[in-house]
Amino acid sequence: MAEDGWLRVTRSCAIPLDELEWRFSGSGGPGGQHANTANTRAEVRFDIASSPSLGPRQRARLLERLGPVVRVVASDRRSQAQNRALALERLRDRIAAALRVERARVPTRPTRASRARRVETKRRQSERKRERRRPRRDGDD
Repeated sequence: MAEDGWLRVTRSCAIPLDELEWRFSGSGGPGGQHANTANTRAEVRFDIASSPSLGPRQRARLLERLGPVVRVVASDRRSQAQNRALALERLRDRIAAALRVERARVPTRPTRASRARRVETKRRQSERKRERRRPRRDGDD
């Protein structure tokens, strides 16, 4: 994940770890004395707007989808090191999701078989509902 000082987000995007800003605090919640004294909650911030490691298109896409600063918090584990790793993983996933480009949908026409299936289903449904009706008596109009 974070090898040799870089956070690898995608094949074309890697962020140096020294661009990340860390903060640690007490995580709160259950855990007794350990939770009250250890700063295990990890918060990592990445300044998208002023990052020199992003290309112009990457920066524009991230600014549009995440804003100028992306912030991730992890306090799930009892260890600061584990929370750091979890925060880095969440940051990577969030940035990767924002960088993902959805392919444009190419509209296609329905096939002859699918149109026939649709009409047949409608016909069967109509028949089913017609059979549920009260039988007509002669003279009813």
